[in-house]
Amino acid sequence: MYFKAKTIWVTGASSGIGKAIAFELSRQHCNLILSSRNIEKLKHVKQQCSKTANIKIVKIDLEDYKSAPSVVEEAVACFGKIDLLINNAGISQRSLIAETSIEVDKKLIDVNYIGTVALTKALLPYFVQQQSGHYVTVTSLMGKFGSPFRSGYCGAKHALHGFFDVLRMEHEKDNIKVTMICPGFVNTNVSRNALIGDGTSLNEQDTATENGLSPELFAKKMLKAVSKGKFEAYIGQKEVMGIFLKRFFPKLLHKVVLKSDVR
Repeated sequence: MYFKAKTIWVTGASSGIGKAIAFELSRQHCNLILSSRNIEKLKHVKQQCSKTANIKIVKIDLEDYKSAPSVVEEAVACFGKIDLLINNAGISQRSLIAETSIEVDKKLIDVNYIGTVALTKALLPYFVQQQSGHYVTVTSLMGKFGSPFRSGYCGAKHALHGFFDVLRMEHEKDNIKVTMICPGFVNTNVSRNALIGDGTSLNEQDTATENGLSPELFAKKMLKAVSKGKFEAYIGQKEVMGIFLKRFFPKLLHKVVLKSDVR
């Protein structure tokens, strides 16, 4: 019942995890705002949802961070308020540090960190004014520990944890909640869309991602954690153990990751 009658904004809603979140929330008697760069894909997602009359579409490009204030105004105008922002949009990476151009590192930061922060800050005055709000940010287990081929991605995701931990502290007085969702492997196109060293897409699926949780199961687990108001939730399979190894046995985690098929 946590989501009933609320207005929820989901970025990265045109595919993968965001699409599964949209489908799950559309059955929970709430208003939905779906965003991504691809309007046509968003329209297709909307058509597949329940109760399409309660769903609006707003285009967003996180890399264009200066557009965040106007995008927020458009989103707020859809239903007159926003109760939850699910920061889900982002892009991954599959390339070694020595083979990755600095432009790729910059894009990973611009999309995954700066764009998300800009959107969050543009919405913040509305949350403060209404004295309520909930930020849900989908980071990654890579926001808690590292793995080869994902250096820039890990850096951006680690940065999100630092920012949102502080946001939670500074605005607890305004009844603003923050939940960080850390997925392990989920069977989406995240690997295919990942950037390689020259900035093009990998266009390949890796075995670990293919064998990951289904987006539908992930969305159910994620929304359960959100409804409970958790600070952080780690959702995956055996890879979630990396969180605890990093905390208590960092050298062991180092050896385990190096022995894994992390590509």
